[in-house]
Parts: sequence; structure tokens; C-alpha cells
Amino acid sequence: MDAPAAVPGAPERTLGICRAAMRFCASRGWAPVTEVRLPNGRRADILALLPNGGFAIIEVKSGARDFLSDAKWPEYRDYCDALYFAVDLEFPAGLLPGDAGLVVVDGMEAALLREAPPHPLAPSRRRALLHRFARQAAGRLAALSDPTGFAELRAALRAE
Repeated sequence: MDAPAAVPGAPERTLGICRAAMRFCASRGWAPVTEVRLPNGRRADILALLPNGGFAIIEVKSGARDFLSDAKWPEYRDYCDALYFAVDLEFPAGLLPGDAGLVVVDGMEAALLREAPPHPLAPSRRRALLHRFARQAAGRLAALSDPTGFAELRAALRAE
């Protein structure tokens, strides 16, 4: 008799949804970066630069409790042209607001169920966000080529 399949916990579930959502972004020609700190202090799960120069934020939700305990997601609208939620098949999609896009994940596959209504950013905010996006992405890329050096530098800056 086979053992029952393990049900992933919230961290594993969140990671799986995030990975599939990143693949979804790549399939659309978007350039996604995870865990991006926004100017208002919030952290977007995924901030994606779109081919037209716009930005999409994808908020990853691992379950109903995750969504219901998070009241900060409306604040992301001020920093994107389109807001999406990414959830898996187990998520009760009826909880999600209808004025946001919806990406549903099954394993490593993701499908767009609802396009996000556009709400264009002001040009000055887009420019500032593009600068922040580029600095974070470039910093992470540089850290991949010299992880020890960047870890030492971060530690030294914290000590000052």
C-alpha cells in the first residue's frame, strides 16, 4: 500500500505558487523580480516589468487564511499598472476581489483566469519604480557572482 502524498505546508505551497507565477511572467515576456520593497515600505511578492514599460504586481496567496489576514495588498495598486493574485487550485477564488487579475497555479503550470484591469501609473512614479526595480535586480545579480563579498559588505554596512 502506498503512503498518502504529503500535503505541502504554507511555506512550501507559497514557494510553489511563486515559482509557477514567475514562469507565467516569463511566458508572457515579463521580467519578474521577487520580494521587492516598495517606496511605501510594503514588499511585493513579485514585481514584473512588462514589455510596454509598465509594471504588474503579483500577490501570492497560499490559502484563505493568508488572504484574510492580509489587509495591506490594496496599497500595492499605487505601485503598479495592473495587480494580480496568484493562487493554487485549492484556493477559494471567490474570496478574491474582482477588480484584480487572477492567475491560478497547478504544479508548475499557471493559467490566467482573469486579466487585471489597468490603472496606469503616473510617469514620475513609473520612472522612480523603474530605478528601484533595476537597482534591486542588478544588486541580486551581482550578489550571485560574488555571494561572499556581498554578504561581508551587508554585514559591514549593518555594523556602521
